[in-house]
Amino acid sequence: MPPSGRLRPLSLMFLLGMGMASGRINCPSSCSCRYLEVNCTGQQLQEFPAAIPLDTRQLILAANNVSYLPAVELSFLADLVYLDCRKNLLGDDLDFTFIGVAKLVYLDLSFNNLTQVTFSTFSHLLSLVVLKISDNPNLVAIEKDSFANNTWLRHLDVSRTGLTFLDTSTVRDLPNLRFLGLSDNLWHCNCSFLDFITWMTESNVHFPDADNITCYTPEGLRTLKMPAAEAQLHFNCLTQLYKQDYIFLCLIGFCIFFGGTMAAWLAGMCAVTYEIRTSKGEEEEEEDT
Repeated sequence: MPPSGRLRPLSLMFLLGMGMASGRINCPSSCSCRYLEVNCTGQQLQEFPAAIPLDTRQLILAANNVSYLPAVELSFLADLVYLDCRKNLLGDDLDFTFIGVAKLVYLDLSFNNLTQVTFSTFSHLLSLVVLKISDNPNLVAIEKDSFANNTWLRHLDVSRTGLTFLDTSTVRDLPNLRFLGLSDNLWHCNCSFLDFITWMTESNVHFPDADNITCYTPEGLRTLKMPAAEAQLHFNCLTQLYKQDYIFLCLIGFCIFFGGTMAAWLAGMCAVTYEIRTSKGEEEEEEDT
């Protein structure tokens, strides 16, 4: 019988082989797996892949036809920190989809069919640092407090979407934001957007492809870059009076005129009443004497 010491290398090789085999068994079909990573790029997937190892840290689903991310299946991947879903068919409602992957640091949802972002979309991703939602042409709305819980967010890209407006507080209140992509959107440069443009020119955030951050409407400001648009909007919004402004000023003027007239009338009535009572008092004194 061979010494037990000679069995140890064989046993070790057997265990390693079993571990590698189990890793291959746990890897989803059509995907490639290595330590803590699952890569399913360009595999024509129609659905979220099954049998993803629970200890996966990095999941790449790029260039597929996935239209839905199941929140329950995602929640099993509690250690996931990197999720790449670019170039898929994700759209409509993603609220509460990422509720179980709170450790996520990197999320790429670019080149999809997103239509809106609400507070419930990313509010559970407290560790999120990079968020890419660019190249979603149907994305027309990002609610004011959508990123209120993403205080670690450093890189945000919303370029090449259908956005026409973005509330200043949505990005201004992100203390760690350093990179913000805004190019090739349909920005509506009106007086309501002036505050956002002013924040852009005064902030320390880097805006890549800044030459393509231009106004789309109104016609008079189309293709105008943001610094030039700011100067024009300052002139238009802070010096120009609109129809409702004239109506308001007329109402104020009428109220002041009416109030002054009433005050003068009351003062005159009081003076007349005082004179009448004074003259009556003097006449009564003369009769008594």
